Amino acid sequence: MNEGNLAELLRQDRVTYGTLMTSPDAIFAQSAAGCGLDFVFIDTEHVPLDRGQLAHMCLAYMQLGMPPLVRIPTADAALARQAVDAGACGVVAAYMETVEQVLELKSAVKLKPLQGSLLRKALDDPKQFEADHATTAQELAQRNNSKALVINIESRPAIENLDKLLAVPGIDSVLVGPHDLSFSLGVPEDFENPVFQDALRTIFSKARAAGVGAGIHNGMPPGTAGMTTDFAQRWISDFGCNVYVHGADVNLFAAQLKRDLSSICSDDPSTRQGKRTKVDETVI
Repeated sequence: MNEGNLAELLRQDRVTYGTLMTSPDAIFAQSAAGCGLDFVFIDTEHVPLDRGQLAHMCLAYMQLGMPPLVRIPTADAALARQAVDAGACGVVAAYMETVEQVLELKSAVKLKPLQGSLLRKALDDPKQFEADHATTAQELAQRNNSKALVINIESRPAIENLDKLLAVPGIDSVLVGPHDLSFSLGVPEDFENPVFQDALRTIFSKARAAGVGAGIHNGMPPGTAGMTTDFAQRWISDFGCNVYVHGADVNLFAAQLKRDLSSICSDDPSTRQGKRTKVDETVI
């Protein structure tokens, strides 16, 4: 069982695997436990989870050996502290582009419970802070080093600033949001486009060179061109990706159900024609 050191898990050389879980029901946690996952990804940006549900999910997955990485809607220290208080073993904030955003997230993940002027000193001059407050610095490290500080890379400006973002001490991994990134790059949902694939290579290579995890959440519906499992294998073998978050419970359920029903009804499609409704597939 993983003891919850998500920061170490994401940094290591071997590939670590997760999936996005949207349902707060415990039966989904039990089902995920037998799938070979190293961690789970819980999203409070797109999924309407309250603080009680988040705490329940974090506890359930931790008990099953899958430390939870929680995404918050924006780099806000108050939201990040709430996620950590709920049991998150790591926090990622959506759409990060600036060093200021990284420091905001770091303040809650790596320096909790510091606030006020002492927090500002720890952020502005870490070495001097450690020299002046050695005991406090040691206690902070003991409490927080295992918690993962993850930055979502979802835009061209984030790639352009990536060297500066990665220079902030304490980052444990990057996590690409491919859907938003494709729009920012001017190739919306054209994931096979070399512009998009080259951007992934750049992000992953820079992250690994900096000694942090290089991750992506493939939250597109299964079978999406440019986001299939053969592309994922290429990202891992050729691009340097070592943190792979595959799909989401809702998408994987829908895809499997569609495949099964299509196969069962293949001899006589008209038998279920009246029961089929075209719906948009979820992108998370």
